Amino acid sequence: MVHLLLPALAAVLVIAAATAVLVRRDRRRMDPGADTLRIEVTATRGVRDARRRAAAYGHRFLRDRD
Repeated sequence: MVHLLLPALAAVLVIAAATAVLVRRDRRRMDPGADTLRIEVTATRGVRDARRRAAAYGHRFLRDRD
C-alpha cells in the first residue's frame, strides 16, 4: 500500500508546487508602462529587420564561401 501512496503523494506535491509558482508569477506581473511598450516595439522591429536582412543576404554569403 505504501508503494502506491508515496509516488501519488510526490506527484501531488510537484503539481501543487508548480501551481503555486505560476499563480505567484501571474500575481506579480504588472500592467506594462509606456517605457515597456516602447522597448518591446523597438525590439520587435529590430528582430524583424534582422530577419529581413538575413533572408536578403543569406544566399549571397553562402555562395561567397565556395
